[in-house]
Amino acid sequence: MKFRKTIMVLILILVSSLLRSGEEEEKILLLQIGNEKLRDKTMDISAGKIYSMREGKPIPFSKMIKEMRDSHFVYVGETHNSLPVHEIQLKIIQALYEQERKLSVGLEMYPVSSQEVLNKWSMGILLRDEFIRESRWYVNWNYNFGFYRDIFGFTKENKIPLYALNVPRTIIREIRFNGWDSISEEAKKMVPQPDLTHQEHRSLIRTIFESTEMPHQMKGKGLEMAFEGLYRAQSAWDEVMAFNALEANRREKGKMVVLAGSGHLLYNLGINRRAYERSSLPFKTVICVVVPENRESIKVSRSLADYIWSIPEEKLPAFPSVGLRFKKFDGLPNLVIETKPIDGAAKHAGFERGDVVLSVDGKSFSDINELRIYLAQFKWNDEVEFSLLRNARQIKVLLKFQPPEEQNKGRE
Repeated sequence: MKFRKTIMVLILILVSSLLRSGEEEEKILLLQIGNEKLRDKTMDISAGKIYSMREGKPIPFSKMIKEMRDSHFVYVGETHNSLPVHEIQLKIIQALYEQERKLSVGLEMYPVSSQEVLNKWSMGILLRDEFIRESRWYVNWNYNFGFYRDIFGFTKENKIPLYALNVPRTIIREIRFNGWDSISEEAKKMVPQPDLTHQEHRSLIRTIFESTEMPHQMKGKGLEMAFEGLYRAQSAWDEVMAFNALEANRREKGKMVVLAGSGHLLYNLGINRRAYERSSLPFKTVICVVVPENRESIKVSRSLADYIWSIPEEKLPAFPSVGLRFKKFDGLPNLVIETKPIDGAAKHAGFERGDVVLSVDGKSFSDINELRIYLAQFKWNDEVEFSLLRNARQIKVLLKFQPPEEQNKGRE
């Protein structure tokens, strides 16, 4: 069970980071799936340009926005910890709002249970800190609010409706381990039964799965069980977000911009395909792809999306990732480290699964959201001291927000 959970975390990291072009990731960008007219065609892309996959050449931003006029949905894939990608999302939202005031934004970040607080934000009722607390941002999402600050600011300023597209993770987790039939009747009302038979989509997710290191350490039945669990979870996510996007669109009767991880949109086979199969409503998809610093261009499949926005490699994310996941137990006021960190600043800091958090910089925390709000204020090269209880002993762990290359130097 622990091994399967580790694989799932690694897959989610990869799926949310596909625009970072490495050797393994480039295999994902060159699959012969998707649009039948384009799947056998490739093109070279250079940083700083927008490419029309249909035309096979760069186009101006204004032309892309004009071509979106008749689309009911515009899907903009993201790498969650890339500020340049979120700036692109904002630019598209702003341009579409200028084109058509009847606009809404769908969010992967929130489950439908958070809809009321999203309504309050769009109506201008909440201040930013109030929204982060009331919406439980750092419980629902693992990324610094700073990445999304300007997007939320623009929607509030212009009273653009926001819609939660997701469901509680516990439901997806149950589907991953035991299948859709195992969830409650109430949960089935929120999550339509996902189609697991689409061969091209299965091929895409398997390629993503096999590009990580962990599957190479597994063989036979265990490997297949891990993949099938992943595929059930990914399909359930896509299905429920497509369903909720359509429900919101019926209420708003206008255009919706959907912000979701690129892994949910690649080759128009994820949320976008499932929403189209349910409604036949026209859509466009934009995917951002990084061109590495040492490359003039990279090759991508022309069926990857409707538009590719190529961006230069980012040396360092704007905000450091903590890499800690916390858990709350009934009857225990302290928070507990849920899993041994496998990414972020905490990866090699010395944290262990089950550590009880006594204090952070001398401050006590009993709420996950509040602790993560505190940790989100720190910048690269800052330090935070944790006081932990481990095996009946109190220990100190210093969390240093070192850039990845500095972490690697320290381990050489």
